[in-house]
Amino acid sequence: MLLSFAARYYLLLFLFIGLSGPQLAWSQQASRYTISGTVRGARGETLPGASVAVPELNTGTAADSLGRFSLVLPAGRHQLAVAFIGYQQLTRDINLTRNQRFSFVLEESGNELGEVVVRGSATLQEKLKTTQMGVERLTIREAKLLPALFGEVDILKTLQLKPGIQSGGEGTSGLFVRGGSSDQNLVLLDNTQVYNPTHLFGLFSVFNSDAVQSVDLYKSGFPAEFGGRLSSVVDVKLREGDRQNYVATGGVGLISSRLTYEGPINKGKGSFIVSGRRTYFDIFTRALNEANKDKEDYSPIPDYYFYDFNAKANYSLSDKDHLFLTGYLGRDTFGFNSSGGFNFDFSWGNTIGSLRWNHIFSPKLFSNTSVSVSDYKYNLTNRLDQFSFGLGSRITDYSARTDFEYTPNDQHVLKAGAQLTQHKFGVGRLDANSSDGRINFGSDVNYFGLDGALYASDNFKASDKLQLEGGLRLSGFRSGSNQYGGIEPRASGRYSINDHTSLKASYAQMYQYVHLVTNSGASLPTDIWYPSRLSVKPQRSQQLSTGASFLLGKGDYLLTNEVYYKWGQNQVDFRDGAQLFVNPELDAEFIFGKSWSYGNELYLEKKTGKTTGWIGYTLAWSWRNFQPQRGTNGVNNGRDFHPNYDRRHNLTVVVLHQLNARINLTASFIYTSGNLTTLPLGRFGVQDIPGSSVGLDPRPVPIYPDRNSYRLIPYHRLDLGAVYKIGTQRNQDLTFSIYNAYNRRNAYFVYFDTVRDRASGRTTGFQARQASLFPIIPSLTYNFRF
Repeated sequence: MLLSFAARYYLLLFLFIGLSGPQLAWSQQASRYTISGTVRGARGETLPGASVAVPELNTGTAADSLGRFSLVLPAGRHQLAVAFIGYQQLTRDINLTRNQRFSFVLEESGNELGEVVVRGSATLQEKLKTTQMGVERLTIREAKLLPALFGEVDILKTLQLKPGIQSGGEGTSGLFVRGGSSDQNLVLLDNTQVYNPTHLFGLFSVFNSDAVQSVDLYKSGFPAEFGGRLSSVVDVKLREGDRQNYVATGGVGLISSRLTYEGPINKGKGSFIVSGRRTYFDIFTRALNEANKDKEDYSPIPDYYFYDFNAKANYSLSDKDHLFLTGYLGRDTFGFNSSGGFNFDFSWGNTIGSLRWNHIFSPKLFSNTSVSVSDYKYNLTNRLDQFSFGLGSRITDYSARTDFEYTPNDQHVLKAGAQLTQHKFGVGRLDANSSDGRINFGSDVNYFGLDGALYASDNFKASDKLQLEGGLRLSGFRSGSNQYGGIEPRASGRYSINDHTSLKASYAQMYQYVHLVTNSGASLPTDIWYPSRLSVKPQRSQQLSTGASFLLGKGDYLLTNEVYYKWGQNQVDFRDGAQLFVNPELDAEFIFGKSWSYGNELYLEKKTGKTTGWIGYTLAWSWRNFQPQRGTNGVNNGRDFHPNYDRRHNLTVVVLHQLNARINLTASFIYTSGNLTTLPLGRFGVQDIPGSSVGLDPRPVPIYPDRNSYRLIPYHRLDLGAVYKIGTQRNQDLTFSIYNAYNRRNAYFVYFDTVRDRASGRTTGFQARQASLFPIIPSLTYNFRF
């Protein structure tokens, strides 16, 4: 069904391009022409979001994710201004008498390490004018300058400093966006899905900042080309590499080291970049275990390490054809070997590969076609003497997609495309055996799914004041004999009251066909991805948002205020006592309900000058409801409740200050309401039964109130950092940071200690205690570029 529909779609699409294109071009005035091309840095890297404008006409455009631009102008002489933050502005006089292509090269504004901004380059004026709302664009410069846990730069943790984005807990990289759960985020690496984007049980992300070119996070008004998740899209692009010189960069930190090497391929035609990172916990733990292995009372320390490897190459076959090849491999390994013969091994990780072909049909029409594979798996193995036990899970995707972009004139930007993904879900693998052969059994549960989508959108500039974007996405999913599908409308608009004030609004509907099977609030490596099938229907959500943007001062500050309301159906939870591992009837363990969330996000940012940064404040509510079903009482006996990541208040303050040419100072402050949790109101023992002569039950049963009815103490933390540039070329630096500078003991979870009578030793009660994770942690990292 999907394949035949796709074939009809492509036929109609090419008929549209072939027939309407000439008519649109003919209908334009003969005195208007198109300029197009690319914007690159001096080292050959593309500059997504670079501004190409004609100030005298008050018109312009921004380069796309590949650094390409297209702009329709009247015939005659014009002065173009090409700009990108961190680079010197370029002006070019042109005499437009025909369609023309340009390749603009911008020089860096300085040669200091880390000064180049590779994303978020759109000026505040451009952000004011775009129809897109609810998008957070991250600069790698900011991420590298900000203080980080153990000195390990993490782009996902930096995104948590933006309004509307919550963390899963102390130090974790998980994202909870506008009331959505962590599995409702679509995470893409060069357009390929990443299923578990974290290392070290969620403490760090899999993205090596040295290899990352751009990061965009969409919270609302999702472009029609994205789908499959309900809450957000995290779009990560890798760097292409230096097209002019061979360069090595890297760093040595407290827990890991990293190295990146890049350079040209057939100079001027292409480039490559390879980047690796590895922790070295295991080097110290193995040495310590070896030194103490003969001590009778010594308990071995588990081995743990992670590594990741990124590679990307690009090559220009011609002026119109470009190839891009991307690869990623990442693994976490956790092991424990005891002297008593018990061995435990746990490993998990992602493998990703993609090949993309970019073709330019004309200055107004180009396409991207890609094929990719994404594989995530985990394996857990226990061995005790002669017996071994193994457990594992896996999800593998094979995807193909094509995207077209057509700019018939300066009023419309049309996009259309299609995507098809074959899923294989290994939802449970179990094996057990003994060396003598008397025990030998196994179980392997696998499902398959086919996921497809077609989309089209139009960004229409009705006037200088009004700009609209509308899109439609048709998605479908098939698993076995079960088929699901839906229409996902997308719409957004911007109205400029004047040059300093604009109003925006957006609406989006999203479907999610795969679900994360987890019984915890945060994603763990052992969580299982499961398809929509049988009685497991797709999750669905809708979101309305509106807001206003203001340029303040002399255009140095941008203030935005956004209000949103999001509601969802078929939200997934599990009945009490659910069996989640190696269960061929897992469908019976699900229960379904609804969700809704709403809030207000206030954001003030400054991008220019020696002092930059932002202040964000979010006031938000999140709700869930699961009515009694499938022979259960539902959740909370059918009453509304808040998920544990619901936080009423969230304040972040980020300041970056360039003290002089060598020293940058940074600080970030976070204040949030505490996480929600469920704590017992009391405990029930046998002696509480009237007439009972039995003493106090040593294991009294806790009495629980409604789910998540207790809120932990507020969380707040101050991080400080300094970057000192060294070397004659200032191509090296020492980055010093202090995590949790005033040593705040934030609550990670609450547990109960038993209180006993000293004389009799009998239990007299229980006392709640708070566990904290990270005290004050200083770190020092050496970074270099040669």
